[in-house]
Amino acid sequence: MAGAKENAYSRRILQYMEGFLVSKTLFTACELGVFDHLDASEHPLSAMAVAQGLSTSKDGMERLLSACVGLELLTTQPSADGQVLYSNTEMSTMFLTKSSPQSLYHSIEYSSNTIYLCWHYLKDAVREGKNQYEKAFGVSSKDLFEALYRSDEEMVKFMQLMNSVWNICGKDVLTAFDLSPFKSIYDLGGCSGALAKLCVSVYPECTVTIFDLPKVTETCRKHFLSDEDVRISLHKGDFFKDTLPDADLFILARILHDWKEERCILLLDKVYKSCKPGGGVLLVEALLSEDNSGPVTAQLYSLNMLVQTEGRERKGSEYTRLLSAAGFSSVHIHSAGHIYSVILALKG
Repeated sequence: MAGAKENAYSRRILQYMEGFLVSKTLFTACELGVFDHLDASEHPLSAMAVAQGLSTSKDGMERLLSACVGLELLTTQPSADGQVLYSNTEMSTMFLTKSSPQSLYHSIEYSSNTIYLCWHYLKDAVREGKNQYEKAFGVSSKDLFEALYRSDEEMVKFMQLMNSVWNICGKDVLTAFDLSPFKSIYDLGGCSGALAKLCVSVYPECTVTIFDLPKVTETCRKHFLSDEDVRISLHKGDFFKDTLPDADLFILARILHDWKEERCILLLDKVYKSCKPGGGVLLVEALLSEDNSGPVTAQLYSLNMLVQTEGRERKGSEYTRLLSAAGFSSVHIHSAGHIYSVILALKG
């Protein structure tokens, strides 16, 4: 029995230790265009054909494709002349090709080129208690906006990342509570507008205004909104510095986890004062359990907040305390499945 336990423990430790190998294999296959190339092909391809199509070495590509088969991202079949032919699995077609409505490609690209580099300095982040943008990219992190959006291209990629997240779980988030009584909605830090689009789709009687920094709203208008999005408007501003318009409901989706407690209270206080009577605020965050036992995704996200921002993931009781400090009452918490929970707090 002891031997069986030791084997199980060692397998788990090895799995944890080698986890980054899996991540980087996935990142590389996406960034090289493996899944898109196979998706565009009308038939399975050999390693040589993929290598030629993507301008890589045959040996390197063959090893990468083989690893993707082991990860169940690709499948194989023999050809008539004895070659191994590769094609996408249903999972990779659904989530790893750029053209798929459920694509996570941009999220993977951001993870590879930004998050992965910051995590190289996790040890320093734990020792120092602060984010590591300056070490990772040579960019001062005093202004979080400038740190996150180091260039126009980086901004578009980050906004595409947010799109991919809400394409998967946005509808669950917006239907965790019945939001139909709220007609005027402000999405603070609404970024690409993906959540706003879903909101007006689910609740046909509402209008949504995306409140974000000028550079973000300009990029949103240029790359993400169309003339058909008539019930979505844009409001340029800094929600920490500028006055918030009156609204029935304010949405803060993955916003508060970026900030320290005092900044959260400052923002929630402004939201409370701008809420119409009977209005409220909807928070969307990955919640930690009250006894610190999990879930592991939220725990890892909290470490990510350490290396990337000045914030953290929090427990439901911590968000309840922040909301109460700002004046909100009747706080309700609901799991939206997937990763996130939704908190609806009303103005008494």
